Amino acid sequence: MARRNDHTRDQLIALTLDTVKRFLDEHSYHELSLRKIANMIGYVPSTLVNVFGSYNLLLLHVVAQTLDELTLEAKASIQESHDPKQALHELAYCYHDFALRHPHRWQLIFEHNMNGDTLPEWQSNRIDNMLGMLEHLLRILAPSRNDSEVLQASRVLWSGVHGITLLSVDDKFFAAEPVDGKELIANLLSNYLNNW
Repeated sequence: MARRNDHTRDQLIALTLDTVKRFLDEHSYHELSLRKIANMIGYVPSTLVNVFGSYNLLLLHVVAQTLDELTLEAKASIQESHDPKQALHELAYCYHDFALRHPHRWQLIFEHNMNGDTLPEWQSNRIDNMLGMLEHLLRILAPSRNDSEVLQASRVLWSGVHGITLLSVDDKFFAAEPVDGKELIANLLSNYLNNW
């Protein structure tokens, strides 16, 4: 086992999070435990608790890094488009494609549970930033809509895109022929926005 002074606190955090993310490239987070992570990096579980506060918070840091990566990709995807409708499509496709590339990390984002603890502000801000991109594009598309209408539309669209993405990741469309999740997203966005 490594001794605590083998790595600085920041190095240990980076090592731990990188190890968990690599594990999630191939496996579900359900196969993880604090003991397993500690064994993978050569430390004892109590060291990880001392650094992260709890196993739950360790996983939340993985979620945070995943959201940071998704946010960077999302910003890059909409930067190319000067048309807000096209940008909304690109944002939704980015979300879908990210989930297909990182299914286990993406699932952890939505299955992670704080078990009654308050979500830290640093995580709430990440979620607000992601949803804020969608709300910003909707405000550009329909400047006459009030904040409540924009908020509701953003949640309807996000819920729809999320549902399609979830079914794509789990391959649960239950159709006789293959279903393209991106085509479903395009259909959803076009029809909703035309009526909104």
